[in-house]
Amino acid sequence: MTVVANTMRLIARATADGEGAGGTAPLSAAPDARLRESPIPGLTLAPCAPRPRRAPVFCGDIAIRIDRDGTWTYQGSPIRRKELVCLFATCLKRDAEGAYWIETPAERGRITVEDVPFVAVELYWSKGPCGEGGAPAASCGGAGQALTFRTNVDEMVTAGPANPIRVARDVITCQPTPYLMVRDGLEARISRAVYYELVALAVPRMVHGERVLGVWSGGAFFPLGSAEE
Repeated sequence: MTVVANTMRLIARATADGEGAGGTAPLSAAPDARLRESPIPGLTLAPCAPRPRRAPVFCGDIAIRIDRDGTWTYQGSPIRRKELVCLFATCLKRDAEGAYWIETPAERGRITVEDVPFVAVELYWSKGPCGEGGAPAASCGGAGQALTFRTNVDEMVTAGPANPIRVARDVITCQPTPYLMVRDGLEARISRAVYYELVALAVPRMVHGERVLGVWSGGAFFPLGSAEE
């Protein structure tokens, strides 16, 4: 797994330099910290100009694949270290053409994704202030209700206008497949067990003249299907 190991080293180095997520800000972000004491009285030395950020080098296709069930593989073998998968997930991007990339400050490579890169495996429900006193949040139009999902890479996402829930249907079987927007065009498929929990929370509502069942979260209503089904 030479490519994977090299990518890990690049990520670690970028984080140590302050360019990765959660790292310390680079010195160029605080020019005052780079001022040096002048050996000549009355003369102030200007800070060094920051180096321009270099575009990541294109490394072609990497033999990493994300299966429909969320399993990451390299050259056909599962990547069993969850910490490594979570690390790669923070560098995952999707371009305007729908291609998926692992991108570090130094390199970028295209990977294969069978469906979507993540799976929502757990649901946390918060009734909010509207449901105080034991009244269900649905009784006041869903105001205050929040549905938060945990993905298979332990990312927490609360559904709302910026992170909508959508339901796709198979053109042959018409079976529903729900998805949650995680970030920047990257979606999570909502697992079957979690979808059943959503259905249990669903309430009826008229949408475009059709009576549908759906859920509220973050002040937005997300249809799950027809109320006649």
